[in-house]
Amino acid sequence: MTNLINLEQVSKSFGVRPLLDAVSLGIHEGDRIGVVGLNGGGKTTLLEVLSGVAEPDSGRVSRVGGLRMAVVTQRGVLPPGASVGEVVLAELGDAEHEWAGDARIRNVLSGIGISGLGMDTPIDDLSGGERRRVALAAALVQDLDLLVLDEPTNHLDVEGVQWLAEHLLARRSALVVVTHDRWFLDTIATSTWEVVGGRVESYEGGYGDWIFARAERARQSDSAESKRRNLARKELAWLRRGPQARTSKPRYRVEAAEALIADVPPPRDSVQLSAFARRRLGKIVIELEDVRLTTPDDRVLVDDLTWRLAPGERVGLVGVNGSGKTTLLRALAGDTTLAAGKRVQGKTVQIGWLRQELDDLPIGMRVLEAVQDIAERTMIGDKEISAGQLAERLGFTPARQRTPVGDLSGGERRRLQLTRILMAEPNVLLLDEPTNDLDIDTLQQLEDLLDGWPGTLVVISHDRYLIERICDSTWALFGDGGLTNLPGGIEEYLRRRRSNPIRPARTAGAAPSGTASAPPTIGAAAQRTARKELGRLERTIARLDDRERVLHEQLAEAATDPDRLATLDAELKRVVAEKESAEERWLELAAAHE
Repeated sequence: MTNLINLEQVSKSFGVRPLLDAVSLGIHEGDRIGVVGLNGGGKTTLLEVLSGVAEPDSGRVSRVGGLRMAVVTQRGVLPPGASVGEVVLAELGDAEHEWAGDARIRNVLSGIGISGLGMDTPIDDLSGGERRRVALAAALVQDLDLLVLDEPTNHLDVEGVQWLAEHLLARRSALVVVTHDRWFLDTIATSTWEVVGGRVESYEGGYGDWIFARAERARQSDSAESKRRNLARKELAWLRRGPQARTSKPRYRVEAAEALIADVPPPRDSVQLSAFARRRLGKIVIELEDVRLTTPDDRVLVDDLTWRLAPGERVGLVGVNGSGKTTLLRALAGDTTLAAGKRVQGKTVQIGWLRQELDDLPIGMRVLEAVQDIAERTMIGDKEISAGQLAERLGFTPARQRTPVGDLSGGERRRLQLTRILMAEPNVLLLDEPTNDLDIDTLQQLEDLLDGWPGTLVVISHDRYLIERICDSTWALFGDGGLTNLPGGIEEYLRRRRSNPIRPARTAGAAPSGTASAPPTIGAAAQRTARKELGRLERTIARLDDRERVLHEQLAEAATDPDRLATLDAELKRVVAEKESAEERWLELAAAHE
């Protein structure tokens, strides 16, 4: 097996802090390596040294000759003034008709969620998340020996994460990926590197195997910290109780692992927490009655929605990007204007709302001052802890608690935001993508806190492990104006999305198609007419599909004839536009008469 990259005694420091200290490791053909570790611990630095983006302070990095490699890191910069198409296809050099006829490229653009941006859209007009997806697509369309990715699941929804995992598993190229998404890590990784204390510890398998190994290592080590050991035991117990698909087949001492978790109780006593929540919240928490939510351009997100949150209810909210998850969370928080309906909030409700923005932090304070500004002490479940203790549980060491807020990284600011919200002792938590920028250790600490938190919880997240761990029910926005309960959780959501893709968005004046609305009465004659039109549209779409395929073949044959290329290209654009129009009409009829 060919060795693609080799590190020998490599060291790299920033200031006086060593991030990599005499590290030696290698990447071989077919390796799929997940990289984990604390924020700021050197994961991104390791990727940059491996790929040649950064040079080591000492040691040697050798790469096989002719190595085809693409690197997507959080510090990557896209060329200003370029279009989406120019960035994505920069390494391919294909003309538009060539890539448009390539199913592999179209699949990448669709799977990453940038096909709707338009290939002529300037990069400068895109949001940060859209730019990250464009950079990722530019790497995935290439035929490579090695892919190096830094947090590729950020800015992807649950469905996008699933697609990316399947795509990477189907590729022949080796992979090194930094990720905090535990389901993604467990699915794609054949080995895991943990960057800790300047070293890189290697483990066989994905997240589940890494947790087994860490728990076993803690059991055998008398010097291991008890807090870390207990967290590893709790996480291991949760993994072993769940579906076997959560972990690959254990390669460690299974008997020892079973003994290790034999006395670990369930993550939470739902009955006890629900009873405690009722005492704190009363009967009414937050209720939305006959609510309609729209975008500024009058696109309907939800319509005729009645949703009553119960004391102690723990809800995971999923849906494709743009389906209205954040808007619905804002409606629960009372921070958006309802197009119709009303919102009712209980008198004793205290809301803690974690937004995606980081604009609510006191930049002029130090970390501990920012936490104590909310409260000196707080109750987490039935235990009282100080501001410093809570900050330490969420990753701020006593020394780091003296750091000015303005000097914190994005991940640290996210942790501080969470700490301040929990210090306020809310009895309703609304969390919008809480896992963004958090490392796996901090996620485990957060889940441990929320396990015993007695209140109502609504969380939006693309992290499947988080949803499964802390939520008791899963609800989805499918873009049909309704809110759908999913007894089968994330798996049911993905299954439904595969069998019934999202329908076109309606304007505020259109008739609702959500599950809460009664369908209009349709006469027999109208039904017959609709069925006939549906059949005609299906034949039209099939005919246009055939014509589009023929045009792609003719374009390839006419590569040396500029005049014929222009004629064929114009016809192709007309056929594609006509097919899209027919498909939209078919979807409208199908939605109205299903």
